[in-house]
Amino acid sequence: MIAVLSGGTGTPKLIQGIVKIVDPGDLNIIVNTVENTYVSGNYIAPDIDTVMYTLSGIINEDTWYGIKDDTFITHETLKKIGQDEILRIGDRDRAIKIQKTMLMKKYPLSHVVDIQRKNLGIKSKIIPMSNDESYIRIITDEGEMDFHKFLVEKRGMPEVLDVTFNEVEPSEDLIRTIESSDIVVIGPSNPVTSICPIISMKGVTKALKKVYVVAVSPIISGKPVSGPAGKFMNARSIEVSSRGVAALYQNFIDRFVMDAEDIESREKIEKLISEVIVTNTNMKTINDKVNLARCIFG
Repeated sequence: MIAVLSGGTGTPKLIQGIVKIVDPGDLNIIVNTVENTYVSGNYIAPDIDTVMYTLSGIINEDTWYGIKDDTFITHETLKKIGQDEILRIGDRDRAIKIQKTMLMKKYPLSHVVDIQRKNLGIKSKIIPMSNDESYIRIITDEGEMDFHKFLVEKRGMPEVLDVTFNEVEPSEDLIRTIESSDIVVIGPSNPVTSICPIISMKGVTKALKKVYVVAVSPIISGKPVSGPAGKFMNARSIEVSSRGVAALYQNFIDRFVMDAEDIESREKIEKLISEVIVTNTNMKTINDKVNLARCIFG
């Protein structure tokens, strides 16, 4: 069995490569929940939905959010009548979110996600990191704000002073899933807002130390592949480099995969982690994704 720790952009790209070389039924994706919120009364789980849409083959790869070829009639109508939304949600995407919201009146999030992934024909298990209400706060020079206000409304422009998230309990079976895995992959997601919330939960680091763990750096040449990860890492005094990511994970990983453009830092990283793989981690094509997946499991 394989477990993958995931956020909402870099790791889903990697998952597209992984499912080409392993049985999707052997895959358990543990997904960040601190960016979850409510919009127009509906529960929004962006990272979970991105993973779900990726595995079902309907993800919008232009944005890595929402469903490809979706329409936006509801969103535009709401805007026209004075109900603007911070997120532009497509109609088919909204249907998934409406069902999720309704089911959550009866079931915990993990059970709801399991229902939805089965309805979409997904063989892999998708595990929300927690069933508790979880949230993240971005502390900026313009004040404290939630993740979507910072990223969407403010376009990630404010200076980030700190990043905080609340303490939650791991969802049912999460620890057991990690401990029973043959390998755990920490995907190239934002270390601060996607991975740290998962590994900071009670028992997760202890479980990771019991299994073989591979981490993929989301940093190439001192810059994140996507998103404001650099700002968040700086705010947490984490060096914005592959070495900084390796140092963050060093206590529980066995292999570290980094981009060839950062090869000059390989010796420094090998002082932290003995097994370092240098390859192309910039996933522009499906071949890039498959080749990276092969490096992880090779």
